[in-house]
Amino acid sequence: MGSAVNQGHCHPKIVDALKSQVDKLTLTSRAFYNNVLGEYEEYVTKLFNYHKVLPMNTGVEAGETACKLAHKWWYTVKGIPKYKAKIVFAAGNFWGRTLSAISSSTDPTSYDGFGAFMPGFEIIPYNDLPALERALQDPNVAPFMVEPIQGEVGVVVPDPGYLVGVLELCTQHQVLFIADEIQTGLARTGRWLAIDHENVRPDIVLLGKALSGGLYPVSAVLCDDEIMLTIKPGEHGSTYGGNPLGCRVAIGALEVLEEENLAENAEKMGIILRNELMKLPSDVVTTVRGKGLLNAIVIRETKDCDAWKVCLRLRDNGLLAKPTHGDIIRDVDLLAARELELGLVEGFNHMFLVLQLGADGHYDLANVDPGHCALGLSKGTCIPV
Repeated sequence: MGSAVNQGHCHPKIVDALKSQVDKLTLTSRAFYNNVLGEYEEYVTKLFNYHKVLPMNTGVEAGETACKLAHKWWYTVKGIPKYKAKIVFAAGNFWGRTLSAISSSTDPTSYDGFGAFMPGFEIIPYNDLPALERALQDPNVAPFMVEPIQGEVGVVVPDPGYLVGVLELCTQHQVLFIADEIQTGLARTGRWLAIDHENVRPDIVLLGKALSGGLYPVSAVLCDDEIMLTIKPGEHGSTYGGNPLGCRVAIGALEVLEEENLAENAEKMGIILRNELMKLPSDVVTTVRGKGLLNAIVIRETKDCDAWKVCLRLRDNGLLAKPTHGDIIRDVDLLAARELELGLVEGFNHMFLVLQLGADGHYDLANVDPGHCALGLSKGTCIPV
């Protein structure tokens, strides 16, 4: 669910948008006009500065659509032989669990036992421009699809300049640059899009998750006319994609991000959060990384300690956290989090000290300093955060 509720659970403005539309009209065929689709398309394309948007439902649908678009563009505009197009992905990617998505995966949990896999996919190391340059020597490569920050694998932040280098190489080799912003986009990293940290404009951008604030499945594929208009009527579609209910919810969700300045808040709160997390005991935590409010801590693994065991102990002491890939704990906070809440992260210090030193990992709530308690509740009743 990471990054699906950037605006907070059941944000009243988004709920009201859903309620207002559900009594009017929820679904139409594209054979009929509805007045919400055009409003949404105009809003989202102006907001992100692209000519066109193709509304879909889920993130993986957006990824599949982008792959189809890249193939169609390559055959139509570049004229390479039919059915020879290849797509390059970065190792560690995650964009869903359909056959195409797992065909590009390097995670055995995703792909093991589900083959045969889709042909025409090539995988290179993430954050490796020389590897990308070598891959793009193949004249049949149509796009390179990449996450600006890899989320599912453990919030892997590339080196500064990586995305600029990706854009330059893709432009040089006439290959489409697809940015998967489904988890990183929509204010999560302290910018509207994570690519904005390096001021790059990919050929195709994918949005999802927080595009509906967690109330309804909505995703989007953004690109310019040269790419989008290679698909002709009848060649691609979706029963629910662009339905008036989803469009109304998406408008409300985007307005919340704008009106509440959630990108700016994520930038500010992320700095505070990482500064506090860096105070955690180095015997337990080896690395703190992230941007905005997309962060991760790496646990020093021993025979008695890994991220899963740490999360279980945190749970037993009142704090829910999510492990990923063995030694990593991801931290995806609500973008509306304020300094009061994040300042209480000092409680992490006490928690991890107990995890490090306590035989059973139990945290004695009766001895917690109220200053380290959620909502400042009295000693013995507070929840460390």
